[in-house]
Amino acid sequence: MTTSDRHLLDWSPDAVVFDCDGTLMDSERHWQEARHRAFLEYGLQPPPGFTEQALGLHYEDCGRLMAQSVHKPELAQDLTAALLDHFLALVIDDPVTMPGAVPLVRLLSGRLPLAVASNCPRVVVEGSLERAGLLAHFQHLVVPDTGDRVRPKPHPDVYTVAARLCGVAPHRALAVEDSLTGVEAARRAGLRILGVGPRPKGDGATRADVWLPTLDAPELLAWAHALDGPRGRHGS
Repeated sequence: MTTSDRHLLDWSPDAVVFDCDGTLMDSERHWQEARHRAFLEYGLQPPPGFTEQALGLHYEDCGRLMAQSVHKPELAQDLTAALLDHFLALVIDDPVTMPGAVPLVRLLSGRLPLAVASNCPRVVVEGSLERAGLLAHFQHLVVPDTGDRVRPKPHPDVYTVAARLCGVAPHRALAVEDSLTGVEAARRAGLRILGVGPRPKGDGATRADVWLPTLDAPELLAWAHALDGPRGRHGS
């Protein structure tokens, strides 16, 4: 563990904001399968390396990237619609939490305001968290919304709004993310960042304050146990 890691796990935030896909819910495999099915629906094959390029993207951005990657920009809307349809069918049938997600959220619940900041449609976030028994622990869910001018990650909007709804300054909130797209959004919003999951290639992980393999890492659970609580919750 580095000095930076120790500093983060010695710190007590005033709120925690979780990403959903790949952080709380094991749904990235569903997105991968949905992309595969959407490509096949139009007789296409994803180019090499596409999975890494698509990680963490909003589904509309992913649909556009899919069309661009096979040099068929005219199919952007069709591929986007097919992607979302296939994903919804998959995630509703098989919602699975990431290792450590349930115990960590339950440990933090009641001690700190908790929020979710996701690039997924609200129906997906609410439905998957509800089926996993986690929805009631979160005071706020923030997703991209053109009406409210909340842009998807890597824009900072979902994290900026989540911190505001929790009633805390961004630098007093902790973001929990699994993708570099999400890390960039949280960094731009001014939150401190815990990266979780497979460590990104290259130096991408250094953009987070600390990167741990899973949410049930012993040092993370020890940190959660040691937090003062309960904290005052802010109304929605």
